[in-house]
Amino acid sequence: MTLTRFVTKNAFRNKRRSILTVLSITFSLLLLTFMMTIWRGFYMDKGSEQSAQRLVVRNKVSLVFSIPVFYREKIRAIPGVVNVVNAQWFGGKYKDDKSQNFFAQFGTDPTEFNKVFPDFKMPQDQIEAWQKDRAGAIVDEELAKKYNWKVGDKIIIQGQTFPVDLDLTIRGIFKAPQNTQTLYFNKTYLDEAYTVMKGNEGVFYVMVDSPQNMSRVASTIDEMFRNSTKPTKTETEKAFSLGFIAMLGNVKAFILSICGAVVFAILLVSANTIAMSIRERTREVAVLKTLGFTRNSILGLFVGEAISLAIIGGLLGALGAYLLGNALASQGGFFGAMKVTPATVLVALTVAGLMGFFSAIVPSYHASQVNIVDGLRHIG
Repeated sequence: MTLTRFVTKNAFRNKRRSILTVLSITFSLLLLTFMMTIWRGFYMDKGSEQSAQRLVVRNKVSLVFSIPVFYREKIRAIPGVVNVVNAQWFGGKYKDDKSQNFFAQFGTDPTEFNKVFPDFKMPQDQIEAWQKDRAGAIVDEELAKKYNWKVGDKIIIQGQTFPVDLDLTIRGIFKAPQNTQTLYFNKTYLDEAYTVMKGNEGVFYVMVDSPQNMSRVASTIDEMFRNSTKPTKTETEKAFSLGFIAMLGNVKAFILSICGAVVFAILLVSANTIAMSIRERTREVAVLKTLGFTRNSILGLFVGEAISLAIIGGLLGALGAYLLGNALASQGGFFGAMKVTPATVLVALTVAGLMGFFSAIVPSYHASQVNIVDGLRHIG
């Protein structure tokens, strides 16, 4: 029997205890992997290259308040600005009020949209068809798959925020860097149907010529409108998205505390299991020494058993987090970045392995130091 086989066989000699330990580690690693995925998606993922060059300009007071449409040309004249496009949240209802039928809808300018969002890929003929149809719309391909929409289909969005129903025709289906679950329509349609909105916009998306100029352009925009009746707040696209997360509270501290608690739980569970296992095998240690096993080899055997259990639990936990992450990513929006990456899985498995090592090193060391005579006399 090889040493590897010996380790794996002994790791499951008490099957009930070992399985319960693996399941505990599985749940802990699932939670840890998912928390790390949220951290990466919210705070580390920089998005596409183009998103790093986009700014969002909104009303400084709140997103609830609009900004004048004439700001657009003033922003466009700032050195470093490549293009500017408007975006107005519609917030309508599709079919019914069920959560599974909710998705974002924005009114925008079809002639400028793809210049500011070049990372949203769509055939040129569909872009042109959208620009020619005032009642046209484009949708994320994942959203189109969800409802089995095709180019040319007609859909009706019932107004809730605005007293207007949108009777739209899908003219294009775009592929975004991540699932957005969003529909874009021509803002002129809304302006004509609800004249109160004419001359006002929700936000402006600004494409800057380089990431190095982002800070300068943002401060220039806000300074330009600082003394106006509707001052602005300009921030990167990433910071704009994180603003919604910040409404939930100190998410960073919450994630870190959960991760810390999970690691501590893994350590306790694994340490308890290994300590019990080693204490029951004191006589076995003495027998192994009589057969020629050295202190280092016995130490390696017990530590190897602990790491094996931890890695198995880690693999199962990472698999569960992968499936959960993909399920959430399919919902789009903020969840679009929730896919578990290989790097996150590797970190989770490394944590599991280290916890297995540290939980076993002390009891394993003491076991390796047991005297043969004392070990053979041990009862327990």
